Amino acid sequence: MEKRSNNEAIIFVQNNVEGDVVVCNEGVSFWGGVDPDTGVIIDIHHPNCGEQLSGKIVLMPTSRGSCSGSGVLLQLAQNGNAPAALIFRETEDILTLGAMIAERLFNKKIAILRLKPNIYNLLSLQKSAKIDNLKLYFSSTLIKLFQPDLSRVYLNNSDKKMLAGNHGKATKIAMEILCLMASSQNADKLIDVSRGHIDGCILAHDANLNFAEKMLDMGARVIIPTTMNAISVDRDNWKSQGVAPELGNKASRLADAYVKMGAHPTFTCAPYLLSEKPIRDEVIGWSESNAVVYANSVIGARTQKHPDYLDLFIAMTGRTPNTGVYLEENRKPNCEIRISLPSKFDESIWPMIGWLAGYKSPNGIPVLIGLEDISLTNDDLKALCAAFGTTSASPMLHIKGHTPEGELPSTEDAISTTIMPNDLLNLWQKFNTGINKIDLVAIGSPHASSAECMKFLKLLLEKNQTVIVPTILTVGRETLTILRDHGSLNQLSKLGVQVVPDICWCSITEPVFPSMTQSLITNSGKYAHYGEGLTGRNIRFGSLNDCAIAALSGFVNDELPNWLNSST
Repeated sequence: MEKRSNNEAIIFVQNNVEGDVVVCNEGVSFWGGVDPDTGVIIDIHHPNCGEQLSGKIVLMPTSRGSCSGSGVLLQLAQNGNAPAALIFRETEDILTLGAMIAERLFNKKIAILRLKPNIYNLLSLQKSAKIDNLKLYFSSTLIKLFQPDLSRVYLNNSDKKMLAGNHGKATKIAMEILCLMASSQNADKLIDVSRGHIDGCILAHDANLNFAEKMLDMGARVIIPTTMNAISVDRDNWKSQGVAPELGNKASRLADAYVKMGAHPTFTCAPYLLSEKPIRDEVIGWSESNAVVYANSVIGARTQKHPDYLDLFIAMTGRTPNTGVYLEENRKPNCEIRISLPSKFDESIWPMIGWLAGYKSPNGIPVLIGLEDISLTNDDLKALCAAFGTTSASPMLHIKGHTPEGELPSTEDAISTTIMPNDLLNLWQKFNTGINKIDLVAIGSPHASSAECMKFLKLLLEKNQTVIVPTILTVGRETLTILRDHGSLNQLSKLGVQVVPDICWCSITEPVFPSMTQSLITNSGKYAHYGEGLTGRNIRFGSLNDCAIAALSGFVNDELPNWLNSST
C-alpha cells in the first residue's frame, strides 16, 4: 500500500463499502448516544437524534464524550449494525480504536478515514459515496487514500521485543495496536506511564466481555499498578439484590477477567478519590472520560482520553503514544470562556457550567475566566469535569485561579466566548423537561465522594424524616469503607437511603434500578445528559438539596430556582 506522511486522506482501517452519507455536524458519544443493539442515535440532546447509522458512511468532525464508545462500536460490529465507514475531519481515537479491535481480534471491518477539511466539506454535501481499492469516490471526484507511516514511530528495544512477540501473543497485539494508534495520532515515539485505569469493565454489552476474556485467554497481564472502573453489579451482593443470574454472572466474569489480568478491584469511576492517586505532572494511562478530565485539569497529571481497550494495552506494556496533552505545548487553552455568574447560586451551577463549557468548546481546551474569587470544592470540580466530558472531546480544561495550569497562556488563535445567566437558564429548562413527581433519587455519577454522601445525610437529618421514594447513592469501595467507619452508612440506611458500591448510574440496571420508575432526579450533569437515552425515563436535575426534598416528598418544584429566577 502506498504511504504518505501528510494528512490529506488517510485510511486507518480498510474496507470496501458503498452507502448513503450521514453528516453529524456535532460529534457523537457512541456510549450513551448510540444504541449498541440498533445503531440508532439516542442522545436526545444531539441534532441527529433518531438517525440510523447502520450501514451508512458517517461523517463527523470527531467523536466526543465517553471513552466507552469504542466498545459500543465493537458491539455494533459484532451484531451487524455498525456504520459501513466513519470519516473524521480531525484527530479521533475512541471509534478508531474500536474499529481496529473489531478488525484485528474479531475480523469485523469498519472503514475509518480522516480527511482534510476541504475534502471533508465536499463529501459532506453528497448523498452517497464509495470506498474501493484504497480510493474514495463521490460525485465525479476520486480521492486516493493513504496508510499512515508506522516507520515514523520510534520504538526502543523493549518495544521491539514486545512487537516481535517475545512477551506472548497478547502483548504482541497490544503493541501492534499501540503503534497503529501512535501513527494515527502523529506521535513520534512511545513513552512510559506509571499507572493505568481500565474503563471497559462495565457489561454495557457482550463485546466488552468477549474482548476481556479473549485477551485473558491469550495470556494478557498488566505490568503497572492498574485500577478498575465501576462494573455492572454490586460484585458481592448482586444475588441478594435480585439481579438476574445471566446478567450477574456475565458482569462478574467481566470484572473477574480484569482482576485475573492483575488489575486492582477498585470498581470506581472516580479513581481520583482513592487514597492512592496521581500527583501533578505524573504520566498516567487512564480511560473513563470524567476521570481523565479531572486528572488532567484538577490534579495536573498527564493522560490522553484513552479509548476502552487501549487502556488495557497501555497497562500491559506500560507504554503510550507521546501525543496530545502528554506534550506541554498541547495543554495550552485555545478557547477562552468568560463566565458571568448570577448574584446568587447553589452547587448545581457547576455541572451546568461544565456542560456549557464543553458545548462551547467541543474539541479544544478551554480556560474558564471569571471564577477567580469563587470558592470551589473538590466535589464542585468533580461535577464540572464530569459534565464537561459529556459535551467535549477535549481531555481537559483550565479554570483560572483554581486549576494547576490555569495561568497557562492561550494559543495565538484562541477563540473567545461567554457563559451568561441566560445560558444557565436555558440549560436548566433543557435538563428539566420531566414531570415533577419523582420516583427515584439518583446520586453518584460519577461515584459520590464521602463528603457528598455526608452532606446529603446532613440535609436529611435536618428535616428529621425518612425518605419516601427509592434513594440510591452509588460509591466506590473505599468511600463505602469511610462511610461505614464514620457511622454515616448506618445513619443513611436508617433513613431509608441505599448506598451501593461497585456500580454507578451509567451501568445500573433493574431491579437495583427500580423498575416502576417513571421520573427521577439527579444532581449530576453527566447523568442529566445521558439518563433519558440510557433508561427511557424522565429526568429532572437539581442541587443536592433538591434531591433531598424530592427524596422526602416525592416531588420537585416546577418553578425555576430562586437564583436562576432572579438572574433573568
